[in-house]
Amino acid sequence: MKRIFLTLAIACSVVALHSCGGGAKQDSKETADSANEAKAPEHMDSDSVATTPLAVSEDDAKFVTEAANGGMAEVELGKLAQEKGKHADVKAFGEMMVKDHSKANDELTTLAQAKNIIVPATLGTDQQNMKDELAKKTGREFDKAYITEMVEDHEKDVKLFEDASKNLKDAELKAFVDKTLPTLRTHLEHSKKIKDKLDQ
Repeated sequence: MKRIFLTLAIACSVVALHSCGGGAKQDSKETADSANEAKAPEHMDSDSVATTPLAVSEDDAKFVTEAANGGMAEVELGKLAQEKGKHADVKAFGEMMVKDHSKANDELTTLAQAKNIIVPATLGTDQQNMKDELAKKTGREFDKAYITEMVEDHEKDVKLFEDASKNLKDAELKAFVDKTLPTLRTHLEHSKKIKDKLDQ
């Protein structure tokens, strides 16, 4: 019985965090991770009725929230590059980010919903801070800062997805990762070439 009340309390606190607009800002990714942890089968027993359990392991769910957060950031920063970029290659790269990552985000969100995984609704704190910092820059300064960020982001993305390809337990998530990884590697190589061009 105590487990039921505990699970209800966790669920209520997650809802409260999502709906709380005036209090301290809550990182959307952390909120999603906490909610998914509460839904993980290893944290529930047969008496738990407050939430629908995850259809995947907690580690698989954490990958999904991290990938969704990163993908959302690529789209937001890509839109910024289309708007503020000066160099034609930077604008074109931003357009590619919006197109490719929007498609991948949609696929991942559909998979997450099928497996009862909660994904972030807004950018995480670090990603929002990066967007805010880039938004202050203009011209060549923006181009160089954006492409440097894209190189670093895609190095992390490729590593995240390579590790996921080896470690994910869910077959459908692994198939998504293996399909998306070549695109991320292409993005990384392309961003490096643009960075070299801007550094000349």
